[in-house]
Amino acid sequence: MQTAPGTPDVEQRILVASLLFAAAMVALIGYAALRLGISVPGCVTNVKPFATGELIEIAPGRYEAHVVSKMWVFKASPLKVPKGAVVDFYLTSADIVHGFYIDGTDVNLTAIPNAVTYTQARFTKPGKYPILCHEYCGSGHHEMYGQIEVTP
Repeated sequence: MQTAPGTPDVEQRILVASLLFAAAMVALIGYAALRLGISVPGCVTNVKPFATGELIEIAPGRYEAHVVSKMWVFKASPLKVPKGAVVDFYLTSADIVHGFYIDGTDVNLTAIPNAVTYTQARFTKPGKYPILCHEYCGSGHHEMYGQIEVTP
C-alpha cells in the first residue's frame, strides 16, 4: 500500500503546530498566574469545616468571611465591608453541593460538604454585590442568594 506524496511533511507540520499551540497555552497560564495574579480556587486542607458563618476583621481593611451554604441560604450574609477591603472567603456546605458566585467579581466557588474551599477578593467599588448559587440544589435553588455591601 502506497502513501500519498507529501504525507510525512503534513504530519510534521501538524505535530509542530500542536507543540507550538501547547507551548502557547502553558505560556498564557504562566502569564495569568504570575503577571495578572489570577489563581485557581482550591480546597483548604488545614481548616476544618465550620457550622456557623461569620465575618471577622483580622486587620484594618482585611477580613475573613466564613460562609456556610445550606439549603437555601448563605449563612453570614449579608456581609458589610468598606471600600478597598480584602476579603478571604472560606466556604463550606452543611448539606449538599452548592455554588457561590459573587456578581461583578471573579469569585466563583463550589461549596462541598465536609470540605472548605478558599479564594480572596478585593472590593474597590462601593455598592451591593449579589451572591448567587450556581449549582442546582433542589426546589428552593432559585431563592438562594446573599449579598455583600461595600460601603464608601
